[in-house]
Amino acid sequence: MKTRLLTSFGIILVLAIAFILKAYVSNYFFDALILFIACFATYEASKLFTKMGKYNNTIMATIFPAFLMLILLLCVNYDSSIGIGFTLVIAVALIVLFFLITFIWPLIRRNATKFEMRTRAVDKAVTVAKYSVIKALNTTFVFLYPAFLLLFLTLINHFEDMTTTFSALTGFDGWVSFIVLLFAFLIPIFTDTFAYITGNIFGGKKLAPKISPKKTISGAIGGFLWCVLLSVTIFYILDSVPSISSILNGAGIEVWKIIIISFLGSVISQFGDLFESYIKRSAQVKDSGTLLPGHGGMLDRFDSYVFVAPFIFIAFSILFAVL
Repeated sequence: MKTRLLTSFGIILVLAIAFILKAYVSNYFFDALILFIACFATYEASKLFTKMGKYNNTIMATIFPAFLMLILLLCVNYDSSIGIGFTLVIAVALIVLFFLITFIWPLIRRNATKFEMRTRAVDKAVTVAKYSVIKALNTTFVFLYPAFLLLFLTLINHFEDMTTTFSALTGFDGWVSFIVLLFAFLIPIFTDTFAYITGNIFGGKKLAPKISPKKTISGAIGGFLWCVLLSVTIFYILDSVPSISSILNGAGIEVWKIIIISFLGSVISQFGDLFESYIKRSAQVKDSGTLLPGHGGMLDRFDSYVFVAPFIFIAFSILFAVL
């Protein structure tokens, strides 16, 4: 427990420093943190899939977030020319390109691929070409989960840089993206923390016993309710500061919208947690890695964000688009 608490304190400290650097120095410090998280989480996901017998290219999976981050940042800088829709199209095109490279590489290294197939006791009826396709498809899934979904945090981090797409978000000096990122990180934290506390206090029927035996329905409900309550509390704290209140009003961020977003975000956060638990159970491992003492791997700590990040981006994009 002591190790877990110390690691939690370290994670919170790193996030706090990243938020401060974002607010007063540059958005790119937060991008660096997001990339660090994405690369390690994707590496761990690749290893989990390998343990499940779904062989993939770990090297390609691990470096993919860096290339995707670069593409997203370039597109953000040229938003006046392309907009967010075309940015996502380019991101998908990059995934297709990496799929093709991952497919072609084993064919080029045919002898090494045959040796790999023998080592892994792949059915002799499976050809090198078929094995290459399967391996590329498995790797592509890792490109999507968690890399592509996690990197929606980068787009959130640059809401105000996308001036063509979100023309109403001008003159806020980066504080709108700061506020949205804050909620994007707090919603899973509130949900996970209070689902754990409520579940331990009240116990009761299990939520998904075959996937995650320790999670309870009471814990899930507690996570939803406390997440909404605390998110609303944070909103009113921010709204009590005149300079921030004017930003909230200017960006159309109202309390009823925070209630809806925090509730749905909490539901999605718990789904993300259960999804990773399902993968770990299929891989027959307790943790995705050992990078974070007391917490397991990077994916263990940030599994909730994989689905929350795109949801938060889409929810606030709709909000900002109608301003």
